Amino acid sequence: MRLYLIRHAVTAETGLTLSGRQSGIPLSPAGVAMAGQVAGELGDLPVRALYTSPILRCRQTARPIGVAWDLDPTVDRGLIEADYGAWSGRSLKSLYRLKAWQRLMESASRFRFPQGETLEEVQRRAVATVEALADRHGSDVVAAVSHADVIRVILAHYLGMPLDLVHRLSVGPTSVSVVELYRSGAVAVPIVNRPYSAGGEG
Repeated sequence: MRLYLIRHAVTAETGLTLSGRQSGIPLSPAGVAMAGQVAGELGDLPVRALYTSPILRCRQTARPIGVAWDLDPTVDRGLIEADYGAWSGRSLKSLYRLKAWQRLMESASRFRFPQGETLEEVQRRAVATVEALADRHGSDVVAAVSHADVIRVILAHYLGMPLDLVHRLSVGPTSVSVVELYRSGAVAVPIVNRPYSAGGEG
């Protein structure tokens, strides 16, 4: 299976707030335009199935992509954003000041978001989701719209990268990465990454 991993487009909070799993945060006008752009860029790919995180910003990003491929996006909770617990909804500026944020950057494999998940837990369920898609779709080409940290931990797994180094992977809004899964193994490659001046999270 060839899997295209697409990060959602921007919201008004991207780069400013750790939105997490909060509901009711739509794409900004710029995000709507970005979603349309990536849909146009990917429209010629022979994609047979499209999956999305249940979070609104991902579903809105997936909608024009699905139109380009004549596919209805299927919601898969395995692609949902990391549970940031008590950090959800906080400004990134306030989080950057915390000693705990530095621990996250230095020791991601051992860090638990307050009242939330660890990145190891995120990686375990996200990789299990990818493996289930591979079992379901065989040699098909599949796409999934998800979130920066979810895509990072998937790529880290298939690249054989220690989880402590996961934040070295840049996954900008509407970035596209590809994972090729074979019976003998897998290869993961970030192929399109769009830098976003306000920051990468949200």
